[in-house]
Amino acid sequence: MATEVLPDERVLRFARRERALEAMAEHDLDVLVLGRPANVRYVAGVPLLWNAGARPFGPGCVLLRSGEIHLLTTWDEGVPEEIPHENLYGITWNPMNLVSVLEKIGAACRPRRVGTDALSPLFAKLLPMAFPSAELVDGEPALRQARLRKTDDEVAAIRVAIGVAEAGLAAAVAALKPGASRRDLTGLFMEAIAVRGVTTPATQDVVRTTTRRSRTDGDRIEAGDLVAFDAGVVAGGYNGEVARTYVAGDANGDGVRVAGLYKRWDELWVRLIDACQPGARGGALLAAYETAGEELPAEPVARGLGLGLDEPVVLRDLPATAAAGRLDPGTVVLVTGRVADGDVGEVIGSEAVLITSTGPQVLTTSPFWHRRGG
Repeated sequence: MATEVLPDERVLRFARRERALEAMAEHDLDVLVLGRPANVRYVAGVPLLWNAGARPFGPGCVLLRSGEIHLLTTWDEGVPEEIPHENLYGITWNPMNLVSVLEKIGAACRPRRVGTDALSPLFAKLLPMAFPSAELVDGEPALRQARLRKTDDEVAAIRVAIGVAEAGLAAAVAALKPGASRRDLTGLFMEAIAVRGVTTPATQDVVRTTTRRSRTDGDRIEAGDLVAFDAGVVAGGYNGEVARTYVAGDANGDGVRVAGLYKRWDELWVRLIDACQPGARGGALLAAYETAGEELPAEPVARGLGLGLDEPVVLRDLPATAAAGRLDPGTVVLVTGRVADGDVGEVIGSEAVLITSTGPQVLTTSPFWHRRGG
């Protein structure tokens, strides 16, 4: 684990910043005022030092079309060398102090159009004071456009995060047996990722039982249970995730039905991966469930992986959004297959998929229970 806070690698942050500047030019933005942590890191390359709980909107980073960056931080630890010390402004409880900072930036560049990725009611009133001659517009579409297609170095960073997640998954699965505690298995996952320098899981519930039958001890796993592992981490700011479902011990009297569930998952996955073609719409992934005869889950069938939640988001309850989302080359998505059979339970599996110009490339490598001859 690193002993000091370092900025993201130079080639990584410069390539991302170039994408952001290209999007600014396309959307005709002179200034971007950013408050969302993922957007700030994407542009500035500065790791987030703290972010516990909810946080109000604040102008954490200002990007000019010239490429100049101004950053909200109390010190320069982790700030890359290309952002000079005079471009840092401190945290303050008084929003008028932030308005003064923005006024000085605006006076120097005289922007016509200013975009922001979010606004609170307070800053909806204050930002026009900072940029009185500019048109204030939604800047989030420009950032979404920039972040959608990953650079080669971003894909490499996601691969590293996936590798850590899969190491944690392997440690937890190795201890899976009847009588094991889901809490203990989660602890083994956390220990395995921690020794690899990562202490932030991507989700809260790493281990859960999908078998729908009553039990006396909700934390204990019984023989024959279907146990779903949602293994995800945030490493270097990037999400790496993989989901697998394993059987605890033997499938007992449900062996035939459990085998049938895994067969259905395999058949669904063939359709899902076939839908991950360059230029395809996200709605094709929803159609894959329909073609396979499986019920669409409430959770996303696919969602972008990157610095937090990226586009596209393919969700049953947002069909128009799914239909509008495109799987362009360079997009990385977490694709989830889910099949269920009454009280036997559910088989859930998620794969990280890179969309390339020639087709989909699966980035995850963890085996499934049935493919190991379980």
